Amino acid sequence: MTLNILTLNDVPLYGKRVLIREDFNVAIEDGKVINDMRIRAALPGIQQALAAGAQVLLMSHLGRPEAGIYQEKFSLKPVAARLEELLQHSVSFFSKLQPIPKTCSLALYENVRFLVGETENSPALAQEMANLCDIFVMDAFGSAHRAHASTVGVAEFAPIAVAGPLLMQEVTALDRIMRHPQHPLLTIVGGAKISGKIQTLHSLITISDTLLIGGGMANTFLAAQGFNVGASLYEPDQVPRAIELLKLAQQHSCDIILPQDVVINEGINKPVAAVTSTEQILDIGIKTSAAFAALIQHAKTILWNGPLGVFADPRYAAGTKKIAQAVAESSAYSVVGGGETITALEQFNYADAMSYISTGGGAFLEYLEGNSLPAIKVLTKKNES
Repeated sequence: MTLNILTLNDVPLYGKRVLIREDFNVAIEDGKVINDMRIRAALPGIQQALAAGAQVLLMSHLGRPEAGIYQEKFSLKPVAARLEELLQHSVSFFSKLQPIPKTCSLALYENVRFLVGETENSPALAQEMANLCDIFVMDAFGSAHRAHASTVGVAEFAPIAVAGPLLMQEVTALDRIMRHPQHPLLTIVGGAKISGKIQTLHSLITISDTLLIGGGMANTFLAAQGFNVGASLYEPDQVPRAIELLKLAQQHSCDIILPQDVVINEGINKPVAAVTSTEQILDIGIKTSAAFAALIQHAKTILWNGPLGVFADPRYAAGTKKIAQAVAESSAYSVVGGGETITALEQFNYADAMSYISTGGGAFLEYLEGNSLPAIKVLTKKNES
């Protein structure tokens, strides 16, 4: 997709107040950031603005605190500390929205979701944010599907609104999958439930040559094919939808491949047809892992979202690990998204072998569904006006 929007490269930055919406929604424990992937992904935009002589102001959300009530566990103070370490540059922290002294080159505002009106996209709050800057930069792809004051409203009121490098990188990577894939295009979808990914699966079926399904959602598809999934996690009410998706795949010549064997309680491997009413399916089996891996080696483009088993337990981690290894060893262009999938890749030390890892969560899925993301839409509108 060729986006009709301005980027950080298109505007003069020297001497300007540049407000960047980041996605610093990271895991924090005991006052320290324990996973800084999203912070590191944001660094290029920050560094570019600083190097150009701009005053850089950062804002982000963290978690889902109740608006108007300060909760220390949702504070961005630990993020400011980690930013200082990564940038080797002082970061001033401000507990409320306010103009920043010119002597301060880099500042981070407190969690925007502490502010009343943020999630409602309050015009008054959006205007207050816009008043802080000469240029607004949307660089939080992970929040691009939210029409909030800090993602959409501020862009409407800011004198200039542009896309940051991370946002553009995400869109470029996903468009390479969705609009310009090199075939065969193989997609891997896992995770617990089919209900949250119906539209995503529908969209992927229409573009994929092969769709590998694992995780809890595979159980719903297996049930749709008449298999007994025992006491496994599955969604009986979604069986009709699974049947519809299987028929859709036939219409679009997309091969949906389901597990032929599985790992049940206590790490026992057995054929799908042999699962009893008291057993739980917790991972894809040895034969399935090998079959999936073989298909992966023939792919030219790979998209992966969702683990294929309960990988946090070593007894049910082999399937996801085998697939991660196969994607890592493949010469295909690979894009991976979803928090649990990324956690699995990091656990198995394969994250660096992927072509691109998306920082988006819900935005990643909505983009795959073909939806227009509000934050991108407003940047387009801004450039056209």
